[in-house]
Amino acid sequence: MLTFIIILVALFVLWRTTHYNDSPYVKERIKGRTDDQIAVIRYFCNKPGFLWKKPMSDQEYDDMVLAILQKNDYRQKALNKIGLDESQVNEIEPVHFEGFQFDKYSFSKKGEDKKWRSSKYQITWLFFSSTQVFLYQNTFNLDEDGKKEQTEEYFYKDITNFSTSTDTVETPEYDDEQKKTILVNVDTNRFALTVPGDKFYCSMEQNDYTEAAIQGMKAMLRDKKNS
Repeated sequence: MLTFIIILVALFVLWRTTHYNDSPYVKERIKGRTDDQIAVIRYFCNKPGFLWKKPMSDQEYDDMVLAILQKNDYRQKALNKIGLDESQVNEIEPVHFEGFQFDKYSFSKKGEDKKWRSSKYQITWLFFSSTQVFLYQNTFNLDEDGKKEQTEEYFYKDITNFSTSTDTVETPEYDDEQKKTILVNVDTNRFALTVPGDKFYCSMEQNDYTEAAIQGMKAMLRDKKNS
């Protein structure tokens, strides 16, 4: 009898450690998704539980995002979409911004490193001709197939400012107790190109590169305005 109980316990432990503690909400969300998308949904929604199989770690999620960025040549995608050769847009070095995008249509989570991550990522390239700025932006979801590509172009004479801002955004975070998403406030960094009556925003990570790039863009814009 004792042997039988031990076998049952062992089988239970084996089953549990090879399965995820998916809530009904998660089970519904992962229907029809790819393996990677399912892993992403579990990363944002599943909490490590006793003997349950653990979702991916923060580092593994970062590695997944990095693999996508390395697989796709977004600089060349941008040039192809804009329809220009790089020799036509070499007033200054092209600039790129990238980072997680937080909105009401993406999962969000604060990692063990206290860094907020989202299931949506955005990368933007800016190219500079003698008279215009050309922008390409690609925003893609990691938990589903959705993506958005767009291009814009602005004459220097119409641009009033290049700036950065830290904005508080409402974004869904999965609440394990309520088994549903709730809205939380996340502070996020953005770059903005301002023209009269409008702003073009780009998600960005604030670092030495972006600081130097923005200062260079501002210096160029001043030269264009004064010439």
